[in-house]
Amino acid sequence: MSLAAGPGRGHVAVGQLPEELKLVVDKHVAYIQSLDTRKDELEYHLTEHLRIGGIYWGLTALHLLGHPDALPREGLIDYVLSCLCESGGFGAAPGHDAHILYTGYSVQILTMIDGFGALEERLPDCKQKIARFVASHQQPDGTFAGDEWGEIDTRFLFSALYTLSLLGYLPHQRPSEPPLINLPAATAYIKACQNFDGAFGVSPGAESHSGQVFTCVGALYIAGELDSYLGEEGKDRLGAWLSERQLPSGGLNGRPEKLVDVCYSWWVMSSMAMIGRLHWIDKAKLTAFILQCQDPDEGGMADRPGDMVDVFHTVFGVAGLSLLGYPGLVEVDPAYCMPRHITAQISK
Repeated sequence: MSLAAGPGRGHVAVGQLPEELKLVVDKHVAYIQSLDTRKDELEYHLTEHLRIGGIYWGLTALHLLGHPDALPREGLIDYVLSCLCESGGFGAAPGHDAHILYTGYSVQILTMIDGFGALEERLPDCKQKIARFVASHQQPDGTFAGDEWGEIDTRFLFSALYTLSLLGYLPHQRPSEPPLINLPAATAYIKACQNFDGAFGVSPGAESHSGQVFTCVGALYIAGELDSYLGEEGKDRLGAWLSERQLPSGGLNGRPEKLVDVCYSWWVMSSMAMIGRLHWIDKAKLTAFILQCQDPDEGGMADRPGDMVDVFHTVFGVAGLSLLGYPGLVEVDPAYCMPRHITAQISK
């Protein structure tokens, strides 16, 4: 399925927005740059378990904002390498246990900054070793455990597939080699997570949730089975559920009867982009909602207007605006949450 810009993508007419609702690009760049200078604050140390994720979120936002070099490349490489474990996986911070989520973030960071050469010096055959770490966590039923302790989640399955895809180790990327993972079992598990409403839950029979829809739709897309599994009727049913996540404020929620949150500008719309139903969202109202969530003075975005900003909501707000075609932003890949011009270089 083509995810290129088309009738479903649309564009936002910035000239029609009031001045206070313009994207403050320079403020957002400065905000992200400042995050690593706050080491004297308690919050910095309390969020150590989010460090590698925070770097990925901030770096992705900078790429989409058109400032890919705003963070020092060598510093990024050094920090990511400091999170490398003997197993070939990466932890959330130096000294933390390896986990599939943080391994995925690390691979995304290294891909965006072209850092695998530096990693190769420390870990020869690094891509293969990382891929084997990921593959070693697949369970007999096709799911993936996040780490050696065995927690199962569709997030981990999706992370495993996109990580292997970026590394070039999915079965269809290496047809002449024995497959590292059982891809049919993985996609069968994802399909079992779909509910009667067309959406997906964290496990078979679990409540539908926008975040899990993204991981499941993304996994099927990366596996090359999204179109064949859903078909047009299935896409309509899922698209209807996703479009109902938009509330009168213009914002999106994760499931019925919940509050809007700017991060669902990504979880909902990325899925709608992958199934070709992005035009079912009121783009003007959502654009206005996202822009109301930014701090126009200090930069950054919050979950809702008036709340405290953080880098997590900043990247997904910016990525949401990219999906909406906001002028000046780099186009985002809805499956990988990375710049499309970078993922386009990957043999998928």
